[in-house]
Amino acid sequence: MPRKANPALLKPMTISAELATVVGSDPMPRGQVMKKLWEYIKAHGLQDQVNRRMINADDNLRVIFGGQNQVSMFEMTKLVSAHLS
Repeated sequence: MPRKANPALLKPMTISAELATVVGSDPMPRGQVMKKLWEYIKAHGLQDQVNRRMINADDNLRVIFGGQNQVSMFEMTKLVSAHLS
């Protein structure tokens, strides 16, 4: 039997103004937000070349990452959650 998608992951979330500069301001599910964030990271070459699990922040991401210059993929998910309601 196929697994059902978690309804919480499909619920459109309201995006903060800071996060909207990267992923857009329309409400969207958390998974879609993360997908757009990864597209942004890859388009701007922000994944660390040595340790691929680390994300280097540009000016837009630094605001989302609480002023940090580099965060892990796992930290990023937690930090982005603070920008969704």
